[in-house]
Amino acid sequence: MSLVKPNRPRFTDVEGLAAMVGQGDSFGVGGHHFARLPIALLRAIARSGIKDLRYVCWAGGLPLELLLEADAVAEIDLCFSSLDIFGLPPRFRAAAETRAIPVRDWTALAMIQALRAAQQNLPSMPFQLPQGSDMLARVPTASAAPDPIAGTATGFIPPLRLDTFVVHAQRADESGNVQIIGPRALDFAMAGAARQVLVTVEEIVPVGALRHDGRQSILTRNQVSAVALAPGGAYPASCLPFYVTDYQRLSAAFATRETPLVDNLCLPSEGVPEPVQKAAEVRAETVLAMPALAHGETKASVDEIIAARIAAELDNESFASAGAVSPLANVAYRLAKATHAPDMIIATMSCGHLDIAPSPMILSLIESLDCETAVAHAGGDDTYSTYYQAGAVTHEIVGAAQVDRRGRVNTIALRKPSGGIIRLPGQGGMADVANMHRDYLLYIPRHSVQSLVDEVEIVSSARGLLTSAEREPMGYRTGKALVFTDLCVFRLDRTSRELTVIETMPGVTHQQIRDATGFAVTFDAGCRQISRPSNDTLAVLRNRIDPLGLRRLEFVSAKERGALIAEILAADRTMVERCIAAQQDIARS
Repeated sequence: MSLVKPNRPRFTDVEGLAAMVGQGDSFGVGGHHFARLPIALLRAIARSGIKDLRYVCWAGGLPLELLLEADAVAEIDLCFSSLDIFGLPPRFRAAAETRAIPVRDWTALAMIQALRAAQQNLPSMPFQLPQGSDMLARVPTASAAPDPIAGTATGFIPPLRLDTFVVHAQRADESGNVQIIGPRALDFAMAGAARQVLVTVEEIVPVGALRHDGRQSILTRNQVSAVALAPGGAYPASCLPFYVTDYQRLSAAFATRETPLVDNLCLPSEGVPEPVQKAAEVRAETVLAMPALAHGETKASVDEIIAARIAAELDNESFASAGAVSPLANVAYRLAKATHAPDMIIATMSCGHLDIAPSPMILSLIESLDCETAVAHAGGDDTYSTYYQAGAVTHEIVGAAQVDRRGRVNTIALRKPSGGIIRLPGQGGMADVANMHRDYLLYIPRHSVQSLVDEVEIVSSARGLLTSAEREPMGYRTGKALVFTDLCVFRLDRTSRELTVIETMPGVTHQQIRDATGFAVTFDAGCRQISRPSNDTLAVLRNRIDPLGLRRLEFVSAKERGALIAEILAADRTMVERCIAAQQDIARS
């Protein structure tokens, strides 16, 4: 399959792009989470009647849900699938749990290197093995072999070629060069691995106009097959600086099962709603200058105690990355940077936003504020080779569905007593980076015998390299390995390689921990009680860092989640309206 494209792409409309997708194509989607998703094009593809697509992407999420609803997908290759704050994608779960569609779980690094092999026209690419996990056996066509020069055990992966890659971007010029502003996800690697690249854009501008914009990435016209003008083409996902994610619209779409997603996600006849356009104009300095909210001096909740305790692990030398969907990690990082660790580096959007300011976590504004305050923007493939594989990231605090006595994690699937499975989101990039971070930090929001088990069925990630003797030859620094729960803090002991309780939550007894744990619990001789956060710390956390209480989403049951999301969205709407009004006042003054 030739990846060489014409020097000048074809200009068409969205339906014209959809008609270029072939039956049975290996099909990739650009964007990241709810950012720059090609929703208009995906809707057109879903309506086209196309079948038997092999969906290949780091993430499933909303794009995959649209295509599954249309019965357009025959196979799925991914690392992770989530609807962010809205939880697990129901169609993906149903397909995986019934085994109606084959699902292949990749490690992020294996997928990146497979795309790079296709992009660079190589027969294979090496990658660091996900030591301690079961993931190598789950990655299609991956194998381990001695490196031909050093003799070190190394992973190898053949090219992952795509027939079609679809992506939404901010602008194209009249010759077909495409501009991407902000994090690039895996867009460049996927475009390089694809036979055809189909792009929707917000604007088409004259040749030469793109060179005047700062902090951008360009897919040059010879990398692009066809372009369609589609203002609002990512809505209700975001496309900065034009509009933010419309969480209200997404919530309504996910809650309504009677109307198909393909109809629920359509762009309103009047275009992108004005509030989400105005929200994209709000600047970080405006938000930071606004008075903090005041929630009162109530007793610290469990989620606040854990957030403050994790924040205490960070200092001015920390480089902390927030992964796929982790409000608690974001809160802890921002709290540390806003209090005792102002010089630490925070990277969000899976390292796409580098060195952000600790702005408030207002749901609709998180992406735009991080995008504005970031020192640099990057792609997921870039950040692996530049930061993760180099061992530069000190912390990435990751939530886990299930952890065993040896600190091994399962985020792939759980077996029901009936014999069926409960599909989980997947490991994302954790199988790779669990060994690359200096400090290995996990959290289990609800400590139970189901979440803390003797042995996980699937080891999706683990600290396989634990001691200095194991880590230093690989170029990785040695740090702590901790698991935080709502009852205690475990340390992964380097000698026994098993979890030991080193701290307990206030008021929690040793017996409570024993009763709630699925393995025999060992308590460290110096085990102590976690200190409650100070009033000053709580004030910063509640009133400045997480005024909506997004951290709570990780500590409620599935039944409680809907009501909490409704509460958060109502508070988010009020805060965004305040921010828009303040920004307009500044513009008038």
